[in-house]
Amino acid sequence: MKYLIVGLGNIGEEYAHTRHNSGFDIVGALAADNQVEMTEERYGAVGTFKYKGRELILLKPNTYMNLSGKAVNYWLQKEKIPIENLLVVVDDLSLPFGTLRMKGKGSDGGHNGLKNINLMLGSCNYARIRFGIGNEFSRGGQIDFVLGRWTDEEQATVGERFRIAGEMIKSFVTIGLQLTMTQYNNK
Repeated sequence: MKYLIVGLGNIGEEYAHTRHNSGFDIVGALAADNQVEMTEERYGAVGTFKYKGRELILLKPNTYMNLSGKAVNYWLQKEKIPIENLLVVVDDLSLPFGTLRMKGKGSDGGHNGLKNINLMLGSCNYARIRFGIGNEFSRGGQIDFVLGRWTDEEQATVGERFRIAGEMIKSFVTIGLQLTMTQYNNK
């Protein structure tokens, strides 16, 4: 059974390890923890590994956030993966820092990456993990905050939160959406 695990982010050094690239960093941490080499392929960096009889295809789209759906749609089609085996990992400024929430469907919540995926797939019925980046910014400072780097205080715990997100991904592919939400959403 195959799963497509997509971490959303923007390519380029100026975006590396920013709050908005949490999806990239979570998928990158999962790849590193499982000795997966990510290689540049069509529409993104891709790596594959097996876990408990499941094949996980990791994707970090290189289409920029606003066109993420192009990469997601391409890899779902190429690998013949049904939408119920898609999991998108995304930053969310409406959640407190480090909060992890899994959902089976939902609106884009104003997130341009999810907006484009919904448009390209013609559906919002796919699983996602939302990683809380907080909203500690002054009026008019949202863009700088989202594209900013972690504070020293956040940096001290962000790696552990990314590791837990990786556990959620493995749980999703083995025990499913509902049990994973029950087990992790209130942690």
